[in-house]
Amino acid sequence: MPEPHPVTVDTALTAVLDQVLVGLLPVDALPAASVFLDEEGTPIARLEAGTIVAVKPVRWQRPSDIRIDGPVVVPVSGQVPSTALPSGSTVLLPAGGIRPDDGRWPIWAQAWSNGAAAVVEVPVPPAEAESRAAALAATYGNGQLVDVQTVAHPAGVGRTVFFTGLSGSGKSTVARAVVERLAGTRSITLLDGDVVRTHLSKGLGFSAEDRDINIRRIGWVAAEVTKHGGLAVCAPIAPYDATRKWVRETVEAAGGPGAFLLIWISTPIEVCEQRDVKGLYAKARRGEITGFTGIDDPYEAPADADLMIDTSQVSLDDAVARVLSLLNA
Repeated sequence: MPEPHPVTVDTALTAVLDQVLVGLLPVDALPAASVFLDEEGTPIARLEAGTIVAVKPVRWQRPSDIRIDGPVVVPVSGQVPSTALPSGSTVLLPAGGIRPDDGRWPIWAQAWSNGAAAVVEVPVPPAEAESRAAALAATYGNGQLVDVQTVAHPAGVGRTVFFTGLSGSGKSTVARAVVERLAGTRSITLLDGDVVRTHLSKGLGFSAEDRDINIRRIGWVAAEVTKHGGLAVCAPIAPYDATRKWVRETVEAAGGPGAFLLIWISTPIEVCEQRDVKGLYAKARRGEITGFTGIDDPYEAPADADLMIDTSQVSLDDAVARVLSLLNA
């Protein structure tokens, strides 16, 4: 039987590895590997006699190293306490899979640490903590898990305004006008479809797969801008619902709930064809280009748009005003 090959761990798999190393998960939670490497190719753990052994010291405390006797609080992802923590409580702070450049996590962690008798960081991702709270309390202490009233963790100052719509719908025109209106008031990054394809996505074609990659690249950059407090204004066609949802999740993971605003420029295709500045619809109708959104490739209208604007019915000034109203709500 061939020996398992080395595996490079990403952020999510690192959280699993760390849990295996402290005994929170079994070895088979990891993919089969003889050695686990960080993203630079440095070994961080090895398989020895059926056990995963760390190559360098583990930052986490093992449950066997501590024993909590008082009440235990396990913070809920995306929530912060709205009342004081119980007297003498220990917070099991889920810190697994947190990127070092995640600017929101320290603020969230501090909110849960205030008033706690002690804080123990555990390698469980925050998104998993609620479902595993009882097991964590029993593993690290006497199982005396207590509930704390919470409110949603406020979104950061960063935002992504993501326009979607058919070619010729007017999304780029509205996006640029919004950027011009806000110029000088804050840090703004415009990620327009054509500009992105010239630089960030140069070399990609227009297959469904390449278009999906293009939108995910835009989404990743927008999430980085949002995380660091900036405003990302994006104006791709983004025809596929699943990809738009991925972008929303990615941005809100970086900037918090409400950081992503989806604006559907719903101008009818008949109007878009009449505009046809680039002559693309005419070429698609003649069969000179294929896979064109709205002609021989679908545009999946969003059911989760935060704002819908038909530029054949709404003036540019009115459209900009509606976007700014949503952004400032």
